[in-house]
Amino acid sequence: MPVLSDARIAALLIPYFAAPPASLLTQLSLYLDLLVKWNARTNLTAIRGPEQIVQRHFGESRFTSRHLGPQTRTLLDLGSGAGFPGLPIALLHPEIAVTLAESQNKKAAFLREAVRTLELPNVTVWANRAESLSADRRFDTVTLRAVDNMPAALAAAIPLAAREILILANSQPDLPPDFVLDSPIPVPGSQHSYLFRASRA
Repeated sequence: MPVLSDARIAALLIPYFAAPPASLLTQLSLYLDLLVKWNARTNLTAIRGPEQIVQRHFGESRFTSRHLGPQTRTLLDLGSGAGFPGLPIALLHPEIAVTLAESQNKKAAFLREAVRTLELPNVTVWANRAESLSADRRFDTVTLRAVDNMPAALAAAIPLAAREILILANSQPDLPPDFVLDSPIPVPGSQHSYLFRASRA
């Protein structure tokens, strides 16, 4: 039995996604079941309740996907952790080539298993620090969410972002002058989190 029914997942996503297609709900259910199973034995995310995972992780990832630039064809999710927002973005936008950068071995192993389970041929797991990516690698969009050291993460993200950086955070990031920061967008259901979108000038 799945942890939550497809109908319950859809209901929890209403603030972010009015009518998820049935095929997406099936994939999100698989993802949730896998995450809950792995989270019982390794610390992938501090949020452990299935309904909270759907609302916070799946919902905020969906919210982020709505603000991707229209020309996004490649995306780097830096410090991907349990795959947020990169994996839900890959489910929502299979045309985007997504790279999940995660240096912690256990989390990277989970991401590889999730990519295999969800059958996502357009997703790559980079099980290393983003700084070790080839110097000529550039991505249309770089996403950052719940990173421990935001200044260090931004220092790694900036050279890799060809067009934009999307950041889910509680406070405005400090970006260089060659990035233009849009007005912060409040995250639904949160009193403190915002989406910050910065485009390369």
